[in-house]
Amino acid sequence: MAPLEPLPLAALPALPPLALAVVGHVEMVSFIGVEHLPAAGEILHAIDFFECPAGGGAVVAVQMARLTGRRVPFFTALGQDEAGRRAASELEALGLELHIAWREAPTRRGITFIDAGGERTITVIGERLMPMGVDGLPWDRLGRADGVFVTATDACGLRLARRARVLAATPRLRLPVLNAAGVTLDALIGSATDPGEAYRTGDLDPAPRLWIGTEAEKGGVLTPGGRYAAVRRQAPVLDAYGAGDSFAAGVTTALAAGWSLREAISLGAHCGAACLDGRGPYAAQLQRKGMEGHTDGGDPSA
Repeated sequence: MAPLEPLPLAALPALPPLALAVVGHVEMVSFIGVEHLPAAGEILHAIDFFECPAGGGAVVAVQMARLTGRRVPFFTALGQDEAGRRAASELEALGLELHIAWREAPTRRGITFIDAGGERTITVIGERLMPMGVDGLPWDRLGRADGVFVTATDACGLRLARRARVLAATPRLRLPVLNAAGVTLDALIGSATDPGEAYRTGDLDPAPRLWIGTEAEKGGVLTPGGRYAAVRRQAPVLDAYGAGDSFAAGVTTALAAGWSLREAISLGAHCGAACLDGRGPYAAQLQRKGMEGHTDGGDPSA
């Protein structure tokens, strides 16, 4: 069977007004551009360097905000330190409505090397902070949401998120948490090649209605549904960081809008492809104003 081909952006329907939200984690990430990853004992000179709040939860939420043109509620946890305060300020500037559980623990940091081919290698420092169901956050907001994506919480938090009409999550939430919550996901979206996001049929009870395993330029696999193809690109990859999370944001947004599976995969694929054109997760994410007439390999925010 031939893989499902993504539709052109111009062929996708307009997004209706949507109430979306994200429950997840943040890391303050240092992005370091290098020609190649260092070998043992080697000293490299960085091509470029910058820092910003990232991590799966933040990237998904910002992509949703850019697709919908609306501030997206983001339920998260941050340390009461300089990194946490900076992350909150910068995420608000990126279009998020923050609901933060402040912790005494330090905000997790990350170091990402980006080589000349755009591939990223990530090292995280510290424990992942996450919002939990017992935190005094406005969880009732999720019951009025058309779609929610979850990257980090506990079983109680996931059950609260299940009040949304459409609930999607990443395997990074961790399979024991997903099983303990005992809820049915409308979509489980993760990398089919990353051991940290591994999922096999039978791992979850109840099983997700849809499993999407991404494989970068090879597209990915749908269960049920077979394979899908990636968006064809002409330009080289500048930075792969955030592409998978941008894909998940696009798919979740489309499912919340009631689009077909092919339309949802198409929007996700275009979001992932657009992210590859900029340094860091936010520089080239697909924006609502750029959805009409966007050609892959260019600047989708132009």
